[in-house]
Amino acid sequence: MARRKGRRGLVAASVGGSFVALLAVFGWLAAERVVTPQMAALMGVATFGFYVGFGILIAVFRMISRLE
Repeated sequence: MARRKGRRGLVAASVGGSFVALLAVFGWLAAERVVTPQMAALMGVATFGFYVGFGILIAVFRMISRLE
């Protein structure tokens, strides 16, 4: 089980890193005036929503799979 805890930390760091990287890309797009700052903020909020939604979906899937 000790190995799983290290894996959880790695997964959490990977998810957090990918989220921060996407936010950096959105900020860069706004700075280069490819999108407006409001569009970049909306993309950030939508990305956060996707991460939360899929996180809930994965958590529910894991709970259901334990019941079987």
